[in-house]
Amino acid sequence: MNAPVAPNPQKLGAIHYWRCFYGIASREILRFLHQRERFISALVRPLLWLFIFAAGFRQVLGVSIIAPYKTYILYEVFITPGLIGMILLFNGMQSSLSMVYDRETGSMKTLLVSPLPRWFLLVSKLFAGVLVAVLQAYVFLLIAYFWRVKPPEIGYVTVLPAIVLVGLMLGSLGMLLSSLVRQLENFAGVMNFVIFPMYFASSALYPLWRIRESSPLLYYICQYNPFTHGVELIRFALYGQFNLVAFSVVAGCTVLFLGLAILAYDPMRGTIARKGEARQ
Repeated sequence: MNAPVAPNPQKLGAIHYWRCFYGIASREILRFLHQRERFISALVRPLLWLFIFAAGFRQVLGVSIIAPYKTYILYEVFITPGLIGMILLFNGMQSSLSMVYDRETGSMKTLLVSPLPRWFLLVSKLFAGVLVAVLQAYVFLLIAYFWRVKPPEIGYVTVLPAIVLVGLMLGSLGMLLSSLVRQLENFAGVMNFVIFPMYFASSALYPLWRIRESSPLLYYICQYNPFTHGVELIRFALYGQFNLVAFSVVAGCTVLFLGLAILAYDPMRGTIARKGEARQ
């Protein structure tokens, strides 16, 4: 008896692509809702920084008038975009962690044998993770509103594209890292190696001009850190402004990281293929 032949992806219609995306997104959202501790932990980290760290350093780390702000601001106002970036960064790494877990349990293989193009499956997985991150970011902004962090009302709308784009960049980076890790227990070390340098060597906690005064070398490291530009893109968007340089860097890094991730998950040429050969 002949084995069934998979449909040609070129003959699949838009409804098939939509069903695939809907299924992947629904699975991620349901997983997120069932893992309430994940939602709480995603908010506890930035809220601790906002309530405790910012309150303790408010008098020490005054922030002068810098763009996009038009007046002197409280320190907690300054670090809010960086804390949104923290949510996106941790969510991107956790989504990648789930990909490593799915690959070990075999559910990732079931997904990747779909007749739909592999790049579409990976992009759908990426967008599903970003949807969860957007929800977390807006819940954080709602809580921060009652902590005297009150950007213009239009900022809650204009910041959405920035959050999505930065989430895509960080999620693509996490997806790329997940293709390089063979075992689940090794991914935690990789996450720490990426998360902490990216976060602390950026403008998330301190203005770049202050970093430049203390360490020119660290200043240039921050300038070349894509997370810095992600934070600045969110910072300007939160006040209804557009930062062209930050947008260009984030968009370029998103295309680069996503392209490398798709290539890495290619069964013929990527790192996944090489891992399979190594096991054999």
